[in-house]
Amino acid sequence: MNIEGFLSTPEAAERLGVKVESVYTFARRLAGFPQPTKVGRTLLWPEAEIDEWRAKHPARKRQAGE
Repeated sequence: MNIEGFLSTPEAAERLGVKVESVYTFARRLAGFPQPTKVGRTLLWPEAEIDEWRAKHPARKRQAGE
């Protein structure tokens, strides 16, 4: 799906470097995490807000063995 300015859940997960399930968890549990727009049965995530959130919350560095 390609709607200008929005990401599908798998695209948002890839951009954040997390699993799809984590995107849903972040939206439910983290204050300030971008909320999706529902189009039909599909959730679309605002691309600019996802990028802004990632910039403010850098990915953790993985430890050896993870």
